[in-house]
Amino acid sequence: MNGKFIYFCLASLFGVLCSLQSFLLFFFLAVIYFLVLFKYKRFSNLLLLFLILVYLLFFLSSELAASQNKTKTPASASEFSLEYLDDPTIDGDLLQIKAEDQKYHERYLLRYKIQSEQEKNLIKTSIFYGQICKVTGSLETPKQAKNENAFNYRDYLERNSIFWLLESKKMPLQNCSPKKLNVITLIKQVRYIGIHYLETKFPSEVAALSSALIYGDRSLMSPDLLINYQKAGISHLLAISGLHVSLLVGMIFFIGIRLGVTRETMTTFLLLFLPVYAVLTGGSPSVVRAVVMIFLVMLTVKWGKKLKLLPFDALSLAFSLFLLIEPFVLFDVGFQLSFSVSGAIILSSHSILSRYQNIVIQLLMTTLAAQLASLPILLFHFFGFSLVSIFINLLFIPLYSYLFLPGVYILLLFQILFRTVPDLFMNGFMYVVQFSNRLVQIFSESSFANFTPGRPGTFFLILDCLIVFTMFIVWEKNKQKKQDKIIFILCSILLLLPVCWKQFNPYGEVTVIDVGQGDSILIHLPFNQGNYLIDTGGTLQFSTKPWQKRTKVFETGEDVVVPFLEGKGITRIDKLILTHGDTDHIGGAFAVLKELNVRQIVMSDMMERSETERAIEKEAAKKKIPIVFVSRGNQWKQGVSHFVVLSPEKDFQGDRNRGSVCILASIGGLNWFFGGDLDQPGEEEIVNRYPNVTIDILKVGHHGSKTSSSEIFLKHFQPKVALISVGEKNRFGHPHREVIEKLTNIGAAIFRTDFQGQISYRFFNGKGTFFTFLP
Repeated sequence: MNGKFIYFCLASLFGVLCSLQSFLLFFFLAVIYFLVLFKYKRFSNLLLLFLILVYLLFFLSSELAASQNKTKTPASASEFSLEYLDDPTIDGDLLQIKAEDQKYHERYLLRYKIQSEQEKNLIKTSIFYGQICKVTGSLETPKQAKNENAFNYRDYLERNSIFWLLESKKMPLQNCSPKKLNVITLIKQVRYIGIHYLETKFPSEVAALSSALIYGDRSLMSPDLLINYQKAGISHLLAISGLHVSLLVGMIFFIGIRLGVTRETMTTFLLLFLPVYAVLTGGSPSVVRAVVMIFLVMLTVKWGKKLKLLPFDALSLAFSLFLLIEPFVLFDVGFQLSFSVSGAIILSSHSILSRYQNIVIQLLMTTLAAQLASLPILLFHFFGFSLVSIFINLLFIPLYSYLFLPGVYILLLFQILFRTVPDLFMNGFMYVVQFSNRLVQIFSESSFANFTPGRPGTFFLILDCLIVFTMFIVWEKNKQKKQDKIIFILCSILLLLPVCWKQFNPYGEVTVIDVGQGDSILIHLPFNQGNYLIDTGGTLQFSTKPWQKRTKVFETGEDVVVPFLEGKGITRIDKLILTHGDTDHIGGAFAVLKELNVRQIVMSDMMERSETERAIEKEAAKKKIPIVFVSRGNQWKQGVSHFVVLSPEKDFQGDRNRGSVCILASIGGLNWFFGGDLDQPGEEEIVNRYPNVTIDILKVGHHGSKTSSSEIFLKHFQPKVALISVGEKNRFGHPHREVIEKLTNIGAAIFRTDFQGQISYRFFNGKGTFFTFLP
């Protein structure tokens, strides 16, 4: 059976995909797979039958998992008896922890707003494990994605069997009774104490790195640093994986042998230690994969000649066991990256990597193999990758393997044995960590190195996978002259195809991005003739005490608008049109200016500017981005699309909303009116000045407030479609009932972001259709 476990692995994969994704598509592919094995691989009838049984087993186990993955708790439930399952997460004044109710036997994500700094300190030093606590609170449905390519928090929690957020009214440790700890819970408690120990004993940078490499916990790392690692293409170094586990097992084995322990005893010890280590390090997919693989290989070594297991067979078995126990893990990006990269390196090690004798070249080729294998996954989940990540890995892999990983264990050992670490060691180590973090930041901010083609559609994703697969086959053939040319051509296709598609794509779109209570509208013209962004949304930030501050505050521009644009492969904004100075319209502009290539900013020609507008002007000056102040009569044309500014007048003085930039645009065969927060008097002035224009599509003013949408304006222009950008359950009560009634009376079709999420009009050759993200 050596070398054949991969076929069982693929059968199990098809079984899970048939159940959890598209049955017809993957059933068809599974049939083709079995026919190929029968005809070309000459599999015996018995072996083929066994593969089909494996397929059926995984299909049925996934069906069972999906049928049971439903909530049993009524939405009205308010009293719970909870056992806490994981380490608490404390971020500013927010406590979050996973818990299981004893009555409904269901998991919730408990959230509690901490009331004081003293209470926060008490929670930090409290142990949540080994207790059953009575908690009162209300259940809320997790938020779902409302924009294309956005992270779907609801789906993520549901795949982890969590269907409710439990908003606790009181501190969740007030009414508790003890419960006997089981082995797994005891290990988790040790982990939590260990992380807290590092946080209190080590400098912050060293504690964060130590926590990540020893316990697999990144909560001590700043969100900005984690983003920098991801952009630089080296975030995998912060995840405990095969490299970390192998080095740790090797260190323990070496120490044991040097102390006089026999090889057999050390092997037995490590077989017992590895499952404990998996729990101690958080049980992430990369950890479990590495632990199971090493466990299986060591088990076969212990049995000697009775059983032999190739590394790729161990990987295949680990993959199948993982899916059998938890089918939904297939959708976890860590799981996908861990197995794809490990598989590529193992398969390449004999036929490709063994050719290179120089250790630096071998490391470079190993990194290249890993990057190629992970490329389709990186594009799908992160919309791009760093073009220089191979060389960055060449620098950082040795740093982590030979300095950081052994270093954090040595520092911890010193701290435990002597209750302190010599300043020379700690300060030296801290300096290297700080320097490496700074280096990662520099690499991540190198815009020339970041390639962001966007999330590939199904066709392009399949094509990317086929190109990568073909590159490995050509690389393996070892025909030097032809090999180099073919790989160069394939790399060029891989990189240039999405760029060329943008230039030749005849489709355009106008999209109202769901930014909550605010505005942000993307206009993308056919053949990449122009990308215009009207407003950026924004989040009002309130002053808080230092202990209440979150490590990562939600910001609409950074967390909604930029990911939406990058998901579409849009990194260039030809015109950033900021209608007026309200934060809910332009607060996200700073993130857009930081992350994207903005070629021009368009602002209202107003005499008095808001503080936010002045700050944007300063940022634009730093980046040498030209600002154009527009007023009535300004216009521009791009292809067949035409844009005319109808308001405000030059050097406008008055109410900020009335001074909004108002644009009449001819796009996709329709006339659009974008008016920011223009009020009723401003709308009526447009009726008087431009009585003969046609408005087909109206972006409803001021999020549907009754201060806009004048009856005179609506009855005169009679728009066919009304688009309302408004926050779900907003505190202003937008859109107001009167506005909805007016729009209904003129027969306009109404689209609302609070109900339907993102609203898009996609057009081709002057004709198009409206789509909403939610039905």
